[in-house]
Amino acid sequence: MMQIAEVLTSNFPALMEALAQTLKLTVVSLFFATIIGVIFGLMKVSGKRILKFAADIYIDIIRGTPLMVQTMIIYYGVGQVLRPMGFMWANFGGSFTAAAVTLSLNAGAYMAEIIRGGIEAVDRGQMEAARSLGMSYGKAMKKIILPQAFRTMLPSIINQFIISLKDTSLVSVIGVPELTKRGNVMTANAAARSMAIWVTIALFYLVICTILSRVAKLVERRVSYGR
Repeated sequence: MMQIAEVLTSNFPALMEALAQTLKLTVVSLFFATIIGVIFGLMKVSGKRILKFAADIYIDIIRGTPLMVQTMIIYYGVGQVLRPMGFMWANFGGSFTAAAVTLSLNAGAYMAEIIRGGIEAVDRGQMEAARSLGMSYGKAMKKIILPQAFRTMLPSIINQFIISLKDTSLVSVIGVPELTKRGNVMTANAAARSMAIWVTIALFYLVICTILSRVAKLVERRVSYGR
C-alpha cells in the first residue's frame, strides 16, 4: 500500500492527464459510435435486403476481429495505403484521431445491435398505428418507436460506454497517452515498482467504471419509474 501511495503522489498530475485523455477518447468515440449505431441499426430493421446485407457485413467484420488488430489496420494500414495521396495521421490529430476512429467503428457495431434489439422490442402494432394515422416511416420511428425503445436500450448503452472506456487501454499500442500508456512509461522508468504502478492504474479504471455502473443503475431506475 505504501508503494501505491508513493506512485500516486509522485505521478498524480501525469495520471490525471492520462485519465483526462482516456475519458476524452471514450466520450468522443461513443458520440460517433452512437451515430454509426443508429444508422446501421435502422438499416437492420429497414426491411430492405440491400441495407440489411450492408449492415450485416459491417457488424460481422467488426465483431469478428479483435480491436487491437483493427487499431493496427486503421493506424498503420490505412496510413500506408493513403500516404501516396498525401494523407498522414499526424496531420489529423495523430494517434488520438486514429484511436477515436477505431473505437467509434468498433463500438458502432455493438451499438447497432443494441439499437436494433431496442427497436424490435417495441410492439409492431405501435408502428402500424402510427402509419395508419398518416405518419411517415421516419417520423413514426422518431416520434413513437425510438422514445419507447430508449428505455430498453439505456442499460446496454451505458454498459457499452463502460466497455469502451476499458477498451481504450488497447489503443496504447499506437502511442495514445491514456492510462495504460502512462503505466507503460512509468514502468519503464521505475521497473522495481511495476506491481504498484499497475495496481494504481487498475484502481483508476475500477473507480471510474464503478461510478459509471452506479450512475447507470440510477438512470435506469429514473427512466423506468412509472413505466
